Amino acid sequence: MDSEIVVHNGGCHCRSVRWRVWSPPSVVAWQCNCTNCSMRGNIHFIVPLKSFELLEDSKQFLTTYTFGTHTAKHTFCKVCGITSFYVPRSNPDGVSVTFRCVDPGTLTHVEIKHFDGRDWENSYHQTGIASCSQGLPEEKK
Repeated sequence: MDSEIVVHNGGCHCRSVRWRVWSPPSVVAWQCNCTNCSMRGNIHFIVPLKSFELLEDSKQFLTTYTFGTHTAKHTFCKVCGITSFYVPRSNPDGVSVTFRCVDPGTLTHVEIKHFDGRDWENSYHQTGIASCSQGLPEEKK
């Protein structure tokens, strides 16, 4: 992927939750078929926690849902219900950003890869998804 880092802004449908994220303009997004992701139709790209910033008073509009191992923190807007980002089980040191929640204009390419969430352990080891939260070039922030 790109070594260039840009600032992507985004958030939920009602704009109560707003954030910015530093990542390349071209990203790899993951389409997961676990019970939660498949019901929501979520496709997300993963960044290190330090590359994500929740803006203004957005935190007051968030609520969190967990299940199973309770490692993933599925955050969503209390007002409109949109999950624009969350902390994934695969990368608890990172943030998964719903690529469709990024404001238009900064994402130039999205490559979609499959993550078999119904066979989570095998997919985790085979896909290399854990490396997605391991850092970006030092240009960010």
